[in-house]
Amino acid sequence: MKLLSEASEYALRAVVWCARYPDRTFKVREIAESTRAAPGYLAKVLQSLAKADILHAQRGSRGGFRLNRDPATLTALEVIQAVDPIERIQSCPLESNETGMLLCPLHKRIDEVVNALEKAFADTTIKDLIQQTTTPSAEKSCKRLCSHHVDQDKQ
Repeated sequence: MKLLSEASEYALRAVVWCARYPDRTFKVREIAESTRAAPGYLAKVLQSLAKADILHAQRGSRGGFRLNRDPATLTALEVIQAVDPIERIQSCPLESNETGMLLCPLHKRIDEVVNALEKAFADTTIKDLIQQTTTPSAEKSCKRLCSHHVDQDKQ
């Protein structure tokens, strides 16, 4: 089960990467290699982040992307909402009541879970993610658990 879209995951990885090096401007290729993201798709994600003023896009031969916001105040939810907003259930898709506007018990519970997820992302800053991912144990856990990571020793 995927809680986040690929676009959201790429966006979070790219923003965390850029936030680690706030004084640098990165080419799409550099960010893609560093975050193990598909360059073509990542380019579209980065453009969405630039449109939302999360990243600054600089054109030209010295161009690229850099973080445009303070990692201490930029939340994971803002990054996610910039590329692929989390959708909330507005009414029961099963229309289990006369109006179809109220949520049935199942969809009410699902909406509560989505709300908790949104709150968790809203309470998590990019600075928090940087601090949590720079420890050796966090990196080791991520490599073990994330299907996106490739074992560098086998390459």
